[in-house]
Order: sequence, then structure tokens, then C-alpha cells
Amino acid sequence: MSLVGCYVALSKPLATALPVLLLAWMRFGIGGVAMLHWLRKPAGEPPLTRQTRRLLFLESFLGNFLFTLCMIYGVSLTNAVTAGVTMAAIPAAMALAGWAFLRERVAPRTWAAVVLAVLGIALFALSKPELPAQSAQALGAKNTSNLAWLGQWLLVGAVVCEAAYTVIGKKLTGSLGPKRISALINLWGFALTTPFGLYLARGFDFAAVGWGTWALLLFYALAACMWTVWLWMTGLQAVPAAQGGVFSVLLPVSAALVGVLVLGESLTGVQLLAFGIALASVLLATLPSRAALRVRPPEAPR
Repeated sequence: MSLVGCYVALSKPLATALPVLLLAWMRFGIGGVAMLHWLRKPAGEPPLTRQTRRLLFLESFLGNFLFTLCMIYGVSLTNAVTAGVTMAAIPAAMALAGWAFLRERVAPRTWAAVVLAVLGIALFALSKPELPAQSAQALGAKNTSNLAWLGQWLLVGAVVCEAAYTVIGKKLTGSLGPKRISALINLWGFALTTPFGLYLARGFDFAAVGWGTWALLLFYALAACMWTVWLWMTGLQAVPAAQGGVFSVLLPVSAALVGVLVLGESLTGVQLLAFGIALASVLLATLPSRAALRVRPPEAPR
């Protein structure tokens, strides 16, 4: 999630230089080339069942394709504050989804960490200025006043998509390795965005894009499609969905730090308080329990 926050902050120039769906198509294409060797089935891995194939499609459709559309157009029809406060529900949504669909037992301390995570993200969002009207229109909304309700529902849809992404990913890690999951859902993402990418590429002036933007696109594609997905799926193999959801607080924290250290932005006192609450939620979720501390590790053979 820290890496996600970094590439989200650094991808701002990409969103102004390239159309969103063209950017997504190129991102999946670069990621697919980098992960070609991850598509090969390991020797000990069972063959893909019909249910696994269906889950792989849903993982990419909900977590990559639909989440991106709901988030971008939701922000364009509302404002940055509304989007941030709505996204604060992601840790709670992940915990509820893990409890409802995976039958995970959510410990009281994990619920407390989820509450702190929601408070931290919401407080950070409320401390940010609202998205100006001209910026919203630049994102594609011509009249945001009459369609704010639609934007809010799209943001809620993005939260549901993110929760589904975690739950489905947790189920997939039971039969597939993290590298193969990353490569297969990226392949589906490329297939879903190809019609839009080809259409937008026909009239786009690629020669007008500078070398710095291309280098940033390469980092963005590898980070978004390859590194972060592999790390997230590897973590889900050992961490419950509810506990994993708490780590989503690191996204706004790392994004803001990149903004300060790289883009020259500044932090307010309220934002620092929000970061403190967010980091406290991660600490609460990751500290070992008393029961775990009482269990001694087995002695090494002599």
C-alpha cells in the first residue's frame, strides 16, 4: 500500500498527458510483457478449474477495470473531499467482506484498528481543499451540481470493488501462487481495456509525449501491475482480509509524503494528526497478541 501511494502521487502528470483508458491499456500492456514468465504454470500447481477462471476474471474486472472507472468518474462528479471520506470506508468494507464471505473471525483488536484506520483516512480527507470546479470539469464532468448523487454512488461502488478485490484475492491464494495470480489478472485487464485503448490511440499524438513521461509510465506500469499486486497477494496468503484492509491507510500516508518530498507540497497539523491515527491503526493490527507471545517457538534440532 505504501508503494501504491507512491505511484498514485507520481502518476498525476500521466493523467494530464494521456487519456485515462489509454493510460490503463498501456499500463496493462507493459505489465504483461514484464510478467510473461509468470504465466507459466508451476509444476506443483493444480490446473485451473472453471471456478478459478471465473474468480480471476472477477478479480481483474472488479479490482482493476471497474474500480478505476468508478473512482475517476466518481471524483469528477463530486470532489476530492467526498472521495477521500468515502474511500475511508475501505478498511471496514474489507473486514465485513472477509467476515461475511470468507467466514473469518475478526478479533476485537482488529475491529479497533479498522475504526482507527477509517478515522485517520477520513480526517486526512477532510483536511484537504475541495476539488475546484474547473478541475472536475477537466476530468470529464460538464455539470457536477446535478450529478453529485451519481458520483457518490460511483465512489461507493469503488469501495465495494476494492473489498471484493481483497476477498477474491484471498480465495485465489489458496490454489494459485502470487506471481501467477498477478500475471493472469493483468492479462484480463489488458483484454478489457484493449477496445478503448485502440480507439483512443488512433487519434492520439504520441510524439508530443516527453521522455520523462514515458519513464514515469514505465515505473507506474511495473509498480501498479506487477510489484504491488504480487506483494498484496503474497501478504494475503498469511494475513486475514480484515487485517489486510487496515494497511490501506498507508496509501494516503505515502502519497502525501511523496507530495511533500518530491512535489513540493506541505502538510498541515490536522494532516499530521490524521497520519498519527492511521499509523496507530497499523501498529494495533500488527502487534502480536498475548496468546502468540505465550507460545514459544520450537527448539531447533541439535
